Amino acid sequence: MNLDSNIPEGPLADKWSNHKFKMKLVNPANRRKYNVIVVGSGLAGGAAAASLAEQGYNVSCFCYQDSPRRAHSIAAQGGINAAKNYQNDGDSVRRLFYDTVKGGDYRAREANVYRLAEVSSDIIDQCVAQGVPFAREYGGMLANRSFGGAQVSRTFYARGQTGQQLLLGAYSALSKQIGLGKVKMYNRHEMLDVVKVEGHAKGVIVRNMITGEVSRHAADAVVMATGGYGNVFFLSTNAQGCNVSAAYRAYKRGAGFANPCYTQIHPTCIPVHGDQQSKLTLMSESLRNDGRVWAPKSAEAAKQIREGTLDPNTVVEQERDYFLERKYPSFGNLAPRDISSRAAKEVCDEGRGVASSGLGVFLDFRDAIARDGQPAIAERYGNLFDMYQCITGADPYSTPMMIFPAVHYTMGGLWVDYNLQSSIPGMFVGGEANFSDHGANRLGASALMQGLADGYFVLPYTVGNYLAEEGIAAAGTVTTEHPAFAAVEAEVQGRIETLLSVNGTESPRSFHKRLGQIIWDKCGMARDKDGLTGAIAEIQALRKEFWANVRVVGDARSLNPELERAGRVADFLEFGELLCRDALMREESCGGHFRVEHQTSEGEAKRDDENFTFVGVWEYKGDDIDPELHKEDLVYEEVKLATRSYK
Repeated sequence: MNLDSNIPEGPLADKWSNHKFKMKLVNPANRRKYNVIVVGSGLAGGAAAASLAEQGYNVSCFCYQDSPRRAHSIAAQGGINAAKNYQNDGDSVRRLFYDTVKGGDYRAREANVYRLAEVSSDIIDQCVAQGVPFAREYGGMLANRSFGGAQVSRTFYARGQTGQQLLLGAYSALSKQIGLGKVKMYNRHEMLDVVKVEGHAKGVIVRNMITGEVSRHAADAVVMATGGYGNVFFLSTNAQGCNVSAAYRAYKRGAGFANPCYTQIHPTCIPVHGDQQSKLTLMSESLRNDGRVWAPKSAEAAKQIREGTLDPNTVVEQERDYFLERKYPSFGNLAPRDISSRAAKEVCDEGRGVASSGLGVFLDFRDAIARDGQPAIAERYGNLFDMYQCITGADPYSTPMMIFPAVHYTMGGLWVDYNLQSSIPGMFVGGEANFSDHGANRLGASALMQGLADGYFVLPYTVGNYLAEEGIAAAGTVTTEHPAFAAVEAEVQGRIETLLSVNGTESPRSFHKRLGQIIWDKCGMARDKDGLTGAIAEIQALRKEFWANVRVVGDARSLNPELERAGRVADFLEFGELLCRDALMREESCGGHFRVEHQTSEGEAKRDDENFTFVGVWEYKGDDIDPELHKEDLVYEEVKLATRSYK
């Protein structure tokens, strides 16, 4: 497997601009001769499809939702980072770059991170031009607020609906191209496999989720923008439809999968409130600007709160442990997500949790309301407060929110080089589906930034460069009549038939739930060698049971949500083992990967820079054969490796 990162030479600040100039271009008259497939229509996919079509390429865009507007990007709440420095509080491209590398616990590629910081300002300008209604100060200037892992205000927001508004902006650009005929939109179509011809990605096999029809689609390049794999845990903040299948299909066709163990646990989610939940609900990190995180100092007081005999509002200040402010005074409640999540877990492990399950701490707005007034807090967070009250029945204006960490984002993904090209030539990967920009932990408000950076400002250059290097003579030469398409389609049909033929007694959802519990218990916020070894064995046994006893009702020739779920769970059952293997291999703690054997005396993550300063990339070798590990060494020239401190 070739892991050439293709990082341009020269000073860090000049790499992207010099690289753009040196990349080959496609004559505008020739662009209409090329076809590009984009799988996914969220911020990364929608922006990429719109931008490539605007340049003149013929784009086919696929999404499993009934509309691109239903992509999971719509659920993002808090904001999007950009180094505009409107507050003149010390922000800069270099500081955003540094905060991102440090926040990722020094496990990200410098060049990619610097480019992300560099184009961040352009993203805001692009979105403002699209009409995104960012919050503004009284004088009309765009407003900013702080997010975790930063001491400056660089997060732009549209109340608690930032993802929705950004997606509508991308959707408007996409809709324009659909109207012009440059984008052919395939709603309710699920990608089931990648087709390679002479080693290059040349198309996909998809299933019409309404009719059940399986079809072939050829192109000169393929862009994957299919999101993350957080639903391998079953319970997460992701929509139920989010899955790993597209990325995992690409992995089994030869794309390297990088750092799958880097999973992010978000510290501010509504705690689990029953054993029949299908997902968890995020409370935006922006709430930590004004909310204070605390738990009772005594386990007895926490027990009384859980039993309903003690009103948390009556707990006096001296009996409250504002543990993030105590442990990390410089950053306080805005400590990064991985650190904040583990701190909340520690409190609950000590018996000081306040939710009925014992797994919950408070996020309290009492002081902010007293300081700024309830109308001001309502203006900032009103829709989030309303959502919390609708779900829990509690009024956060008068009683503290209860929160607990939950799976939210995945920093691992398909390996890509500087051009966002995977180890399969001609297949590019954008947004959360790739591994490239966050290292072992993502800073809050950087997911939206990366998705739009990839879609608007990186892929339109790098995809064009690939097509130009292949040459105009290659445009459209591979069609769906090529034997490779027939072979992959036959494999897809065979898999569908196998799933339907098992005719067991247990639903796909039941298997998914059991898998999620294994991974959460043994590869969640805390991991150890024995637990991971046991998890791998349990997953292997569960996978065998799945193929012997899963029951998929209905047929393949019509709308069948159970068949869709079964295919995704089958991939999760394989991917879950890969995730645990990666966590077992990485004998260190860093960011969202916390091995209990590797921690400081204060319980913080303890990296092993001598042995693990690399990207771990897994290559599929065959069913029932252990995958092969490849390493991309991370070289830090501008940032000095250091132990993270937020104190």
